[in-house]
Amino acid sequence: MEPMRSEVGVHMMDQVSKRTFTRFALFTAALLVAQAGLYAQGRGGRGGGAPPAGPQSAKTAAPIDLTGYWVSVITEDWRYRMVLPSKGDFQGVPMTPAARTIANAWDPDKEQASGDVCKAYGAPAVLRQPTRLHITWQDDNTLKMETDAGKQTRLFHFGDWKSPGGPPTLQGDSVAAWEGGGGRGGRGGRGGAPAAAPAGPPPPADASLKVTTTNLKGGFLRKNGIPYSDKTTLTEYFDLMNEPTGEPIVVVTIVTSDPMYLSRNFVISSQFKKEPGDTNAKWKPTECSAKW
Repeated sequence: MEPMRSEVGVHMMDQVSKRTFTRFALFTAALLVAQAGLYAQGRGGRGGGAPPAGPQSAKTAAPIDLTGYWVSVITEDWRYRMVLPSKGDFQGVPMTPAARTIANAWDPDKEQASGDVCKAYGAPAVLRQPTRLHITWQDDNTLKMETDAGKQTRLFHFGDWKSPGGPPTLQGDSVAAWEGGGGRGGRGGRGGAPAAAPAGPPPPADASLKVTTTNLKGGFLRKNGIPYSDKTTLTEYFDLMNEPTGEPIVVVTIVTSDPMYLSRNFVISSQFKKEPGDTNAKWKPTECSAKW
């Protein structure tokens, strides 16, 4: 089993590297297109043809389909994700001295007794839990993600959505946008609502979902007390890929920025494998816990 796991891991790393290069290429292309548009306007270009179509909803324009049930694939950081991390085990996290002071004072019994046991289930950390995801469209411009670990719900808002304000929350306020892919129909497709992700043909090579989250309540990046503050900004990229077997897998690149408790961006990734069907008997939501 281990060689197979390594082969899949190398395959995923190669795919993520290609996506990173593609994002840079798309950014460069977008600048060139913008410059060309300004040039045409400057010449008074009248052009012909049909008027531009009205804006599509995020659901209709989706270049990839993230809906359905997904389960964590944990091939690294086992000691942080599958069991309660040891006190003082901060490897890999670029902590400030203030963060270390807080983390060194962590006491799991006190955390469990405090009643505030969901600190490690906020948006910057919840996708590191061993969890299942259920992703659906709440409406045409809002993607909903539910986790069975901790019974959390995140809402990804597309378009010109504005935060209603209010106090910070565990899941914060998330603004989403599709990157690349050209939308359904933009690559020769027929448009319309997205179909279920097939096992076999790869998704568009340059398509991903970008989610930016702010207005976050402070919490833990790991259950052993590594803090993040309410000044945190979270940026995530959801890339849909296929394993060598043809099965869909989502790789989420998670970038946490916190001027108070991180000396630089904390960048990690989590993988989720697609589970078949519109219902899932394995979906068993559980409460937050500070001790496992």
